[in-house]
Amino acid sequence: MALMPRLRQLMRRPTSASTVGTRRPRSGEKRGDTVHEDALRAMLVDDPNDERAFRALAELVRRRAAEGPPVDDPLAAPVDESEKQRAADLAVWALAEELAGHPKGWYPLIELGRLSIDDDPESAQRRFATAAERDHTGRALAQAMEVLREAGLPNEALGLGVGHWRAREHEPEVGRQLVLAAIEADRPLEARQHLESLTSYQDPDAVAALHAELERAVAQAEQHRSGT
Repeated sequence: MALMPRLRQLMRRPTSASTVGTRRPRSGEKRGDTVHEDALRAMLVDDPNDERAFRALAELVRRRAAEGPPVDDPLAAPVDESEKQRAADLAVWALAEELAGHPKGWYPLIELGRLSIDDDPESAQRRFATAAERDHTGRALAQAMEVLREAGLPNEALGLGVGHWRAREHEPEVGRQLVLAAIEADRPLEARQHLESLTSYQDPDAVAALHAELERAVAQAEQHRSGT
């Protein structure tokens, strides 16, 4: 269902008894924002892995946090931009932490890992591992590996992938992330092995184009390693 029709449906739904993702009332809120936020939170209570709803709600709480409380004193010093950014990040962190309490919530853990990867990579990796264990499709694993790669941690991405990848069950993107992580870690032989594992995927047609793309990348890595 599209996001806006789903929001309208949830606005009319009776409130849930669950406290996971429940909005904390604040003074000075605009009704339009609160109704929208409540509807988004209701969607995430139903499905904590609804990425579109999470991004929409994260943007809402980030914007509100960056704006800060209304300032009555016209002589008050303006809030530093770095403080606004920190407040916005903390608001998204609090949101993700609430939703990560759902036993099936893996996407909030990915967001927590993304926010903590620079300051605390070990904790981020633990969150990624938990997210991968909660998701049977491989989407969480693929996203976690991509975050690690983008943070310059291909060996960590490789270790996470090797420990959790199930080639016959997971989506092909996990295999792609494994191959790319192995290449970036300068381990072309391992990249070749993971590439060949993609052939065990249940739908060969679904990985044909992907296999061709990765074959070129692996071949280039092998040539670079051999010096030819």
